[in-house]
Amino acid sequence: MNKTIQTVESVAAGGAFLIEDVYPLVDGGRFPVKRVVGERVDVWADIYRGGHDAVGAALLWRREQDREWQRTPMLHHGNDRWVGAFTPPEPGQYVYAIEAWTDEFTTWRQGLTLRQRSGADVTLDAIEGAALLTKAHGADDDAAAIILRQCEDFLQTGAVTPLMADELKDAMADSQARPDLTRSPLFPLVADREEARFSTWYQMMPRSQAKVAGQHGTLRDCIARVGDIAAMGFDVLYLTPIHPIGRTRRKGRNNSPVAATGDPGCPYAIGASEGGHDALHPELGTIEDFRALVATCLEYGVELALDFAVQCSPDHPWLTQHPEWFKWRPDGSIRKSDYPDIVVPDFSCLTRNELWNAFRDVMLFWIDHGVTIFAIDNHDTASLSFWEWLIRDIRRLHPEVILFSKTYTRPKLMKGLAKLGFAQSFSYFPWRTQKWGLEQYLGEMTGYPERDFYRPNLFVNTPDLLPYHLQSGEPWMFKSRVALAATLSGNCGIYSGFELLEHQAVRGREEHLDSEKYEIRVRDWDRPGNIKPYITGLNRVRRDNKALQQTSNLRFLGIDDGAVIAFVKESIDRTNSVLVAIALSPDVREVWLSLGDVTVDVKGERRHIARVENLLTGEQSAIEWGGIRLRIDPCRDPALLFRCLA
Repeated sequence: MNKTIQTVESVAAGGAFLIEDVYPLVDGGRFPVKRVVGERVDVWADIYRGGHDAVGAALLWRREQDREWQRTPMLHHGNDRWVGAFTPPEPGQYVYAIEAWTDEFTTWRQGLTLRQRSGADVTLDAIEGAALLTKAHGADDDAAAIILRQCEDFLQTGAVTPLMADELKDAMADSQARPDLTRSPLFPLVADREEARFSTWYQMMPRSQAKVAGQHGTLRDCIARVGDIAAMGFDVLYLTPIHPIGRTRRKGRNNSPVAATGDPGCPYAIGASEGGHDALHPELGTIEDFRALVATCLEYGVELALDFAVQCSPDHPWLTQHPEWFKWRPDGSIRKSDYPDIVVPDFSCLTRNELWNAFRDVMLFWIDHGVTIFAIDNHDTASLSFWEWLIRDIRRLHPEVILFSKTYTRPKLMKGLAKLGFAQSFSYFPWRTQKWGLEQYLGEMTGYPERDFYRPNLFVNTPDLLPYHLQSGEPWMFKSRVALAATLSGNCGIYSGFELLEHQAVRGREEHLDSEKYEIRVRDWDRPGNIKPYITGLNRVRRDNKALQQTSNLRFLGIDDGAVIAFVKESIDRTNSVLVAIALSPDVREVWLSLGDVTVDVKGERRHIARVENLLTGEQSAIEWGGIRLRIDPCRDPALLFRCLA
């Protein structure tokens, strides 16, 4: 596989060694590489020096806060390329480095072997080798005992044989002097828990979970829905903001600039007389209700995620308690944002340390109440330096917490935010509908260097977004899009109402008509025509197949039909491979899928696919003439999912 190696500045010590082309790195080590706990981190580098002396190299790694290094040897792979690996055992921030040195003892052994083969006298060589043993230091008890014994055997016999023993070579490997030892700079790496790589999100508006029309939903109503959400296979319940909503310049239905009596306002206008970011909207319930929701989620194996928006309504208590945190105009009025019901703190104000700490403390408050995941909304309201600081500080205190960069803004800014440390990121998947666009975009996300820092979370819709392709309400399209999201990425999600095929949009816009952002909705979650069973089946397949629990090992397959996309995914440990074919149009498709060069791992050996097993029906089909003929009827199911068998 071709990999783009990001070069770190060559390192030399006393003109002895160059250590360069280190992998993995993100922007030369400026930002951390991302991995998950238990995932092997393969590291390589070009290490060389002048002359023909033997080289030794080691990979060093540790948690950032630890003092002691873990060390593993690096092996010469050829052409001065050295490879090593380590596996982070728990979530947190790590650093790793590479050391190189002249292996004097191995150099001596190689030279002596050559002289022996030529028939030369090696008496002086033997004495030089014994002298190297006397310089050994820092050996553990077992290695020290071997060095001492072999040295004594040589002194007693004068024979060179004790000095050539393989066990002595191993004992000297970590014990000999290293006068030209060279160490690279320290490179950062973040190990997240497994859920950062594999999660299935269900987003909902808490106030719309009541069963009676016109009634404001509560956290207890949310509790009543957890079982149904878990039964569909979702493991993250993602709530829009749950804080008091401002009244000043409150928006009305369908984003009207003036609210009518009884309009609940937009939950993203955070803060009122009842409190700010660390308070609950009174009509949702109490903090005891919130704890009960967290407990119920845990019972069902679901984690709770909260929107974390660093913005305020004009009624937020901070405006009176800390006016210095905001920008004011000469007439004494607050500087407004692009949204009339929202004001933005000044993250570069003179007392910014206090402001930054206040937002950090808000996040810590909800972590203390059982929240393990936060979706960060409206990144543009704060500086990049704030996000980098916040992520590092939260990760230092709570390495188990996952932060999701929810923004969909300029592509380079999205990547920049991912580099700063967000464990997951939104993507442009909602706007990639053509086969070529999906292949190009996912190819970019799973290629280098993006795969080392960007984990896309493919949402099919959001409270802000109803893509044009869903606005027809065609069931096959909803199924196709959720199947694409569920199989292309290890992380995916839907916004509530998707399972009911909700598709009413503001004319000419990718926005929901009668959006819950501005009013309360009540639904029959089991109404006829829903696709809950289909979503449940997809999520079951995801749970049962490790290949679908990651994003990077993705390969698109050539298929002579622009309305069908096909790909194969393989699990990180190579024990599971899944073949996927999904229709991108409503017509029945009959296609030939070539699998001639697709292989699977069988006990460490790569073999061609011999059979595929339909993951929904269990039916097996043989691979003949290097491929398989597929028939897809999108009106029944636009996606075919197969387990690959050798």
